[in-house]
Amino acid sequence: MTALTEYQRLEATAIWRPDPEAQRRDVYVSLGDATLVIHDGREVALSHWSLPAVLRLNPGGYPARYAPGEASSEEIEVADPAMIEAIDRVRRAVERARPRPGRLRGGIIAALVVAVLGAGVFWVPGALARQTASIVPEAARAAIGDAMLAELRPLTGPPCASPQGTRALAALSRRLLSDDSTTLMIVPDGVLSARHLPDGTILLGRALVEDYETPEVVAGYVLAETQRMRSVDPLEEMLHAAGIGAALRLLTTGEVPQAAIGARARALVAQDDPPLLPAEGLVPRFATAGVPITPYAYALDITGETTVDLIEADSVRTPLERPILSDQAWVALQNICGP
Repeated sequence: MTALTEYQRLEATAIWRPDPEAQRRDVYVSLGDATLVIHDGREVALSHWSLPAVLRLNPGGYPARYAPGEASSEEIEVADPAMIEAIDRVRRAVERARPRPGRLRGGIIAALVVAVLGAGVFWVPGALARQTASIVPEAARAAIGDAMLAELRPLTGPPCASPQGTRALAALSRRLLSDDSTTLMIVPDGVLSARHLPDGTILLGRALVEDYETPEVVAGYVLAETQRMRSVDPLEEMLHAAGIGAALRLLTTGEVPQAAIGARARALVAQDDPPLLPAEGLVPRFATAGVPITPYAYALDITGETTVDLIEADSVRTPLERPILSDQAWVALQNICGP
């Protein structure tokens, strides 16, 4: 989605209820590039919502009531007109971009489902996953990503957020990524390096910003993960792992079984780091972004023995023509998860 630049630093008071049984709390909401952060008066993040998935529960009502998704029990109540307008503008932008399937599209999907059912067990699961992922609209991907984040939260904790750190993370995203389709999040636990979700969200372990003196390493992991997503669609990966049933359900109902989402979330946390990407694809990506690949290579292997081809091919030297982050922003990012 395209960020609403005039609202990027907007903050307002709100009333938050984490679930129907909980007591309502006075909080603050901050609008970021692609997220709505809910925090208390001490700037401790309480929740982190994806803006494309936010739903208005009382259209036209005042104060406005929102939820982070259809299946969520969380709710906020906002009375600030500027914040209401900002959130609703994002929702309208997402709605305009949402595909409007007509008879032709419905017929194509129906024909595909019939063909799949006719092929039965002879259909290659990988081909079905690939075909399904290719026609799923962005709104459905966002919903799947939000559902997976909810499954991951008990394992990783909520995404880290502080006003200065969130701004620094947005600056890192603008520096490295060419569009707004990828969201960066830093989580306190469960992820040591980087993982990506079916909607393109990249989760980064806090160690990537806390254990290194400069931002080149975390920048390297972001670039490598985006290259990995270019190689294989992350939604296709999930559907292939979940099996034919999950792909058929997504085709016919627009939803993925919650059990499949939970299983994928647990696998992301439990799995070892994926194999090193081929240098011929990775090195040009770093060069285009103006980021040296050597720090990333040594982060993967402190001896450099298994990543020597990356180190020898590095064409970007420090000092950089375009710094990845200012010193002030880097310090803020290192402290995004708090003490």
